[in-house]
Amino acid sequence: MTYTTVIWDFGGVITSSPFDAFNRLEAEQGQPKDSVRRINSANPHDNAWAKFERSEIDATGFDQLFAEEAQAIGVELRGKDVLACLAGDIRPDMVATLDRLKAEGFAIGCITNNVPAGKGSSMAMDDAKAEAVAAIMQRFDHVIESSKIGIRKPDPRIYEMMCEALAVKPAQCIYLDDLGINCKPAAALGMAAIKVTAGEQALTELGALLNRSFP
Repeated sequence: MTYTTVIWDFGGVITSSPFDAFNRLEAEQGQPKDSVRRINSANPHDNAWAKFERSEIDATGFDQLFAEEAQAIGVELRGKDVLACLAGDIRPDMVATLDRLKAEGFAIGCITNNVPAGKGSSMAMDDAKAEAVAAIMQRFDHVIESSKIGIRKPDPRIYEMMCEALAVKPAQCIYLDDLGINCKPAAALGMAAIKVTAGEQALTELGALLNRSFP
C-alpha cells in the first residue's frame, strides 16, 4: 500500500497524555486513581465530555455535569479542575516528524476532540503554550476540531470529512490516536490505525508503515 497522508490526533499524540495530569489531580484531591478515565468511559457518547466536545454545553455546564457524574460513582471532582489539566507537553519528536513528512510531500491532517475552554485548539491555560500549539497547527494541511463542527470522534463522519478535505481515500491514510475507541472507526474505513501509547512507539510503527526511521 502506498500511503500519501498521515492524520494525527493532537492531545496524547502530538502532546503528552492528559491522563498523567488527571492522575496527579486525583492524587492531590484524595480520589481513586483513574477516576477521570472511569467517568469519561461511562456513557461515552452523551456524557459531560461528549456534550462539551460538541459545544452543546459551556464550561459552567460542564463543571456541574461532570461533578454530578463523578458523584454517581462516589468520586468528588469538579469539571473546572479537570479542564485545567488538559494541555499536555509538546513532544518535539512528533513536531519534527510533521516537518519531515511535509518536506517529503505527504499531506498531514489533524482531527482533535477538544472543548471551547482555555486558549486555542489545545485548551492551554497560558499564552506561551497556546502560541506554541498555534504554530504546530499551522503545519497541517487541514484541521478538524470537534468543538467547532459539533461532531466528535469516534463518529465515522469526522474521518470522512478529513478525507474529503484532503481529497484522499481512507486506504491512502495512516491515522494516529491515543484512544483505541477512536482508532477503530478509522481502521473500519480502511485507514492504517496506530494506537499511541508513547511517542517512541508511535514513531516506530509509523516508520514501519512508511519504510522510514523517525524522527
